Amino acid sequence: MKIHAAIEKGIVLVPLVTTIILWEVLATYVVKNPAFLPRFSEVIFAFYLLRRHIIPDILVSLLHFGIGMALAFSIALPLAVGMGWFKTIFKATDPLIEILRPIPPLAWIPLAIVWFHLTHYAAGFIIFLGAFFPILIDSYTGFRNVPKVLVETGKVLGCIGDKKLIRYVAFPFALPSIATGTRVGMGVGWMCVVAAEMFGVSRNGLGYRLFNEFYYWKQMDYVIAYMLILGLISLLLDRVFRHYIEEKLFRWRKGIVK
Repeated sequence: MKIHAAIEKGIVLVPLVTTIILWEVLATYVVKNPAFLPRFSEVIFAFYLLRRHIIPDILVSLLHFGIGMALAFSIALPLAVGMGWFKTIFKATDPLIEILRPIPPLAWIPLAIVWFHLTHYAAGFIIFLGAFFPILIDSYTGFRNVPKVLVETGKVLGCIGDKKLIRYVAFPFALPSIATGTRVGMGVGWMCVVAAEMFGVSRNGLGYRLFNEFYYWKQMDYVIAYMLILGLISLLLDRVFRHYIEEKLFRWRKGIVK
């Protein structure tokens, strides 16, 4: 078992180590210009030079992300219940949703500034727009796809009325879809962090620092260092979510993949 676990860890590390070696070789012997591609070793050293800024910037970005995700989930879930369970609500709201959904979150930046000024809520609003639609679409799809046999069984067992059917039948059935939409929404919302912060809602934040300081001064090693931080935080958020939702709450859904 220990040998098997060691092999699995080794397999995970192979692509990462290979990428680092190729990066270092290409940057040193092929590109030869740190303004286009700094070496991996230079990026690692940049983490040390930026140690005073990293934690405050991460905390501010997580604040913006938290505002956006909380707003997205609190609005998307009740709307998904209505759209997925009641045909009238679906017919009334679906055209509006489909008009707004293709608009990129970046296109809302001027309105975000006008409505919320240069505040944390303006950044949270942009992140909200990125996360809202994946959560909504997957969630209401889960409610719409509740099998009729489950609904009829629920009625036989005493779930009379929409309120009880939604609570005891539809919501448990839709939970996996809600979780999937939330996971996708978290990913899209985190991708919107840079756009949400680049217009100066605060003097801290990963996006603000990356675009308005490092890129402005062409410090590409710092830029890539912050890009890696964005990726690592996204990986951490996703792993934590999957651990508590997929590994704990939905353990019964595990298939043949170990």
